Amino acid sequence: MSAHPPTNTWLYAITGAGRSAPPGLTGVAGEPLHAIAGPGLTALAGAVPRSDFDEEPVRAHLEDALWLEHAVRAHHHVVSHLARTAPVLPLRFAVLYRDDQRAAAMLTEHRDELTTALRRIAGRIEWGVKVYLSPTDPPHDVQGGDPRQDPSARPGTAYLLRRQAHHHRQEQAHQQAADDALRVHTALARSAASAVCHPLQQAGATGPAEPMLLNGAYLVEQALTAAFHEAVSALATRFPGLRLETTGPWPPYSFTAVSDFGSGPP
Repeated sequence: MSAHPPTNTWLYAITGAGRSAPPGLTGVAGEPLHAIAGPGLTALAGAVPRSDFDEEPVRAHLEDALWLEHAVRAHHHVVSHLARTAPVLPLRFAVLYRDDQRAAAMLTEHRDELTTALRRIAGRIEWGVKVYLSPTDPPHDVQGGDPRQDPSARPGTAYLLRRQAHHHRQEQAHQQAADDALRVHTALARSAASAVCHPLQQAGATGPAEPMLLNGAYLVEQALTAAFHEAVSALATRFPGLRLETTGPWPPYSFTAVSDFGSGPP
């Protein structure tokens, strides 16, 4: 009988002591999950083939959009499944250790920090709110203009003046919308246990063509979820020049503070 091929340990999430791996749940390589015990903690992990998930192969995979999309979805599916039944600290994509023993050593080394983080997210869930500049009525045709305005100006000069005025109005409107988006974030942060602003995404990168003004994440008490959504609706009414989009619920990816544990197989 041939020996099993060598594997690395891919970590998905960390939770409290005594958690077992759900049967039938598989990870990024189609592997079953298993639990790694630590002092008062459990890491949920998968054994992935080293030939395909060592540092060099993973680096090559990250350049493959189809592989990356499939693997990210599989990783998120595992984390979301685990988060349905108990508080979990979701680990970032591709946290790899050489073996379970090294992963267990990480749990021991960071026990206090991980335990504190688990307490912080217990009974809470992450919601995302993206704010976009609402589409406005098409601007007046700068080619035409109002003949009553500056009748002494030459046609070329009048055209340039109209363009300058149009751009100035656009800049003012965008700045006002950005200020309003900040007010939205401030108001929602008051309804949450914690809040962060992620980098803005380019218009059209994820579907909407309107400029994004806020990419916020909010850690909300599960018992206050309805109140949080009511706050979002009230803000959408208060700022008609903005379009608010709520996403989630998510595992608390933005609030775990454990993203630096593991940086390839040690």
